[in-house]
Amino acid sequence: MIQFLLNQELKTEHALDPNMTVLNYLREHLHKSGTKEGCASGDCGACTVVVGELTNAADGHERLSYRSLNACLTFVASLHGKQLISVEDLKHQGQLHSVQKAMVDCHGSQCGFCTPGFVMSLFALQKNSTHAATPHQVQHQAHEALAGNLCRCTGYRPILAAAEQACSQRQPDQFDEREAQTIARLKAITPTQTAELNSGDKRCLVPLTIADLAEVYDAYPHARLLAGGTDLALEVTQLHRALPVMIYLGNVAELKKIEHFDERIEIGAATALTDCYSALKAQYPDFGELLQRFASLQIRNQGTLGGNIGNASPIGDSPPLLIALGATIVLRKGSKTREMALEDFFIDYRVTARQESEFIEKIIVPKANANQVFRAYKVSKRLDDDISAVCAAFRVQVENGSVVDARAAFGGMAAIPKRAAACEQALIGSPWTWATVERACAALAQDFSPLSDFRASKEYRLLSAQNLLRKYFIELQTPHIETRVTAYV
Repeated sequence: MIQFLLNQELKTEHALDPNMTVLNYLREHLHKSGTKEGCASGDCGACTVVVGELTNAADGHERLSYRSLNACLTFVASLHGKQLISVEDLKHQGQLHSVQKAMVDCHGSQCGFCTPGFVMSLFALQKNSTHAATPHQVQHQAHEALAGNLCRCTGYRPILAAAEQACSQRQPDQFDEREAQTIARLKAITPTQTAELNSGDKRCLVPLTIADLAEVYDAYPHARLLAGGTDLALEVTQLHRALPVMIYLGNVAELKKIEHFDERIEIGAATALTDCYSALKAQYPDFGELLQRFASLQIRNQGTLGGNIGNASPIGDSPPLLIALGATIVLRKGSKTREMALEDFFIDYRVTARQESEFIEKIIVPKANANQVFRAYKVSKRLDDDISAVCAAFRVQVENGSVVDARAAFGGMAAIPKRAAACEQALIGSPWTWATVERACAALAQDFSPLSDFRASKEYRLLSAQNLLRKYFIELQTPHIETRVTAYV
């Protein structure tokens, strides 16, 4: 069975279909219709809900952490041990919540279809904002929080005004008043052993330790691993496939750790992209900037770094950057582990070097080297919440005017995220000049024969890749130019 809080109501589920999303659970099982289905693919934000869970604060005390998620991509089993808050839970004692009132006061409320999603994103924003935030910081945070919420009725100005009011005039609400009670209730249902949601023909297992995970996966080698589910859930919501056996990774604490060592960072494979942001940005600002353009905040709150690697998409945003940085991954099967360069993990389209019952345990990222300059670029049709047409990452080391080391990796240029070997060879050992860069650009045509699709033609992709290398060279010659990670068509 699984247990979670629906606001303050304890829910215990034994035989629920593990393929049921939180969206359908709310609407069809509980008849709470405030949460809307707009796309069933995590693009529109109409289904946004907020999930609260216990976290350890810097002072050692347990606190509640609130995050916005797409209910259409969240399977019910992932709620085990957490609190689910939907739009129906905000109104209290006949009074609108302050974020709802701000939407009314600022005329931000629209047709009612997308509005609940906006309200829930604003609720999470308010919960994570501080009184010390400046108006500029609030505005930036509001843009980030609402980038995954789409409205077809009008502009966003009144909704952004509502965000400013909700954060600047924040007052304690019923959730603040019940914080101690909620923490106590969540501690009371903290999972202590592997849980299972079983409907007879489908099951989802929820292990607690990495050893339990290895054992369960060995027993069910054909099970689908569920981390954030932002990709896996599409098989249910878009392709209408049944997933007979899933193993949810989100309760395995070892897979959600970020550890810093002298020369590397080790990131657990089930670490949400939101949690990767600070660690990666501190070492590589461009990585942080690109993560802020990675889908929407709802997706980043849910999607994991290991999942973005494991699904082996040729247009995943993180693999080209990690490959350029020389990252490695640790794979585990039972009690045995092996480490490999990330670039060797990808074999063909959606085919990897992972063996049966083997899973990604962690990603190892070298720390920044002052002698190497790293940059990353994403070309997409929209600045926010869009998939790359081309993603490029470069790391070059120049000594005494010559290139002594170079790594260039691309997404969207081949069936896998891939290094540009010919391009790198054209750079290494040559003077760091425009002529050398032009030879390296020409060599990219040897490295890649990209495909044409609705995002970009093959000619556009190749020219973009070449221009991004030129852009990298220009930025290193004139470092005051701030044009990184902002490319879009």
